[in-house]
Amino acid sequence: MTTPHLKTLDNVLKTRAKELMRSLAERNRIAVERSADVFDATLLAAERESSARALEQESQLFRQVEAARDRMRGGTFGICLHCEEEIAPKRLQAIPWAACCVSCQERAEEGDTSRPGLARAA
Repeated sequence: MTTPHLKTLDNVLKTRAKELMRSLAERNRIAVERSADVFDATLLAAERESSARALEQESQLFRQVEAARDRMRGGTFGICLHCEEEIAPKRLQAIPWAACCVSCQERAEEGDTSRPGLARAA
């Protein structure tokens, strides 16, 4: 991958990391409200659960973005963590924090455990 292209992806990753940090800071607390009405209490509980799921997803994405930035600094960006083959440039353009190639990602999503260390990654 060319240096200008890497610089562009690095800027995309930096921007995404800042957006996620800002979003996570805004969601740092999940309000616990009480309601005398059973319907309202159920609705509030569902909203809390939804907020907690969204917070976890954003936290996971933030960790993936930061790991991609670490790989970029370490010179291993764009190399699949599992098969060590190059990740397709189109995949990295679509998902700059991708840690593995399409083949390894598909195996991970299918639950292939025949290869040690193959885990779900973007």
